[in-house]
Amino acid sequence: MSATPHPAPVPPSGEPAATPSSAPQPRPLVVRTTRIDRLPGGPAALVDLLPDTRPLTWVRRGDGLVGWGEALRLDTYGPGRFADAEEAWRATLAHAVVRDEVGLPGTGPVAFGTFAFDDGGTGESFDGARPQGSLVVPRVVVGRRGDVCWMTTISTGGTLDAPGDDVLARTAREPVTAPGRVEMHDGAVDARDWPAVVAEAVARIRAGELDKVVLARDVVATTENAVDPRWLLRRLAESYTSCWTFSVAGMVGATPELLVRSEKGLVTSRVLAGTIRREAGMSDDDALLHAAQLARSSKDLEEHEFAVSSVAGALDPFCSSMNVPDAPFVLHLPNVMHLASDVTAVLEPASRASSLTLAAALHPSAAVCGTPTVTARDLIREIEGMDRARYAGPVGWVGADGDGEWGIALRSAELADDPHHVRLFAGCGIVAASDPAAELAESEAKLVPMRFALGT
Repeated sequence: MSATPHPAPVPPSGEPAATPSSAPQPRPLVVRTTRIDRLPGGPAALVDLLPDTRPLTWVRRGDGLVGWGEALRLDTYGPGRFADAEEAWRATLAHAVVRDEVGLPGTGPVAFGTFAFDDGGTGESFDGARPQGSLVVPRVVVGRRGDVCWMTTISTGGTLDAPGDDVLARTAREPVTAPGRVEMHDGAVDARDWPAVVAEAVARIRAGELDKVVLARDVVATTENAVDPRWLLRRLAESYTSCWTFSVAGMVGATPELLVRSEKGLVTSRVLAGTIRREAGMSDDDALLHAAQLARSSKDLEEHEFAVSSVAGALDPFCSSMNVPDAPFVLHLPNVMHLASDVTAVLEPASRASSLTLAAALHPSAAVCGTPTVTARDLIREIEGMDRARYAGPVGWVGADGDGEWGIALRSAELADDPHHVRLFAGCGIVAASDPAAELAESEAKLVPMRFALGT
């Protein structure tokens, strides 16, 4: 089904929603980007600018983008959610009036996006009314890349007046509040029952039905005070600096996995698969011993190989050359260590593929679904026992030239309509050698970032 400007109507069953060409056209976007004074240092400096509780965020090591307000929202539905979003974004840009005085990735018109894991073709995850993809164009964007900081203002039918630094001074910033007391509850599948789900997957793999499947579980947090996502974002940005801290349309997290970055013809994807827990208080020497153990683990190396092959195969049709590392490195995070590989490629100019096109081609990779993809997806639908919603789907941003960055919504949470409830997610790659009890422990380790963000 096609993209619709927000607010999106509920598409009648079997009928396409209005496309940008057939729907009444909104007033064109008017976009102005200017350089501003350098912002204070620190990994949370951008996050600290956010004035309200519907933040848009993509930040890593203090660089990135934050936005607020909503100039335009494009919601999409069903299996065509990526293509419809791309078409709607291009149609929007065709009528936009833009003055970009900075000319860096992330300047000019920018849309933050998030998409559901599943395609909605079948299964309970698609109810026909809830959008499965969203591109949100903020009214104000502030960005930083190295020593350069900028501000973009976006309006509908406004003027191209320079925003100026005083926009930040005039922006009323509501106080950030802590969630207070937090109680955790099992989600769709009880933690005691989840190892049996893993055991079923292992049995299917050993029977030769598939090579790998990624299974996830959820935990629900109930908070004393209404959750302010800015509280979560600040804690994540400060403590998980090597991850991409994000907030888009109710999905919040700090993902260590870059699905794809496309910038001036260079494509990069960071693949993570294979995990070992890093215990609190572990010494550097012990961490190195654990890293060496992970690097020698045949189970984890097998899982990682499936994921890398999945990414390389998906990128190949769009690229003229590609570099796939011979062996992974170990990525150290505060709570876990991962086997990681950075796949790089040169985009074939004739393909004209945008970052959103590449994200759609890569999703779902073996790192979040399994191998073979369709078989793994069907098994997830059959035995996982929950609706992933936008967990493990692409999240990130796209610019006017199609370049952008898309991560995978991991180490994340979904903010509920009730601001006192948050749904946390964690997933594990299952192969023939997987041990159900060990996978449950790994899932608990992967819940640590969002538990920490909530203050537990």
